[in-house]
Amino acid sequence: QAHLVESGGGAVQAGGSLRLSCAASGHTFSTYAMGWFRQNPGKEREFVASISRNSGSTSYGDSVKDRFTISRDNAENTLYLQMNSLKPEDTAVYYCAAAVASNPFSYYTRDRQYPYWGQGTQVTVSS
Repeated sequence: QAHLVESGGGAVQAGGSLRLSCAASGHTFSTYAMGWFRQNPGKEREFVASISRNSGSTSYGDSVKDRFTISRDNAENTLYLQMNSLKPEDTAVYYCAAAVASNPFSYYTRDRQYPYWGQGTQVTVSS
């Protein structure tokens, strides 16, 4: 079972950048496809980005394409989300998620496909 801990959130002005990290433990990190989601109170969880076990496949939500980059370091058991050109509408709690993947190129974009979740980290973008 994966244990996930996010970090790197904070407050930033519009146009700025943040890098989120998700440290994984409890299982072999390289067996997991990983994803980032975000959520605001009263709203549904939104897909942000996902990456396959071997980093060979990635996917992004339309609202973050060309601004955010997902990556992973299997040697360090860590998932990253580089967020550039941040906008106020990017404000949310960001969660990382993990799912065991038999295919090293598989990635998942729906939250119900991920059984393991972190506790979230708040990102606040001011205008």
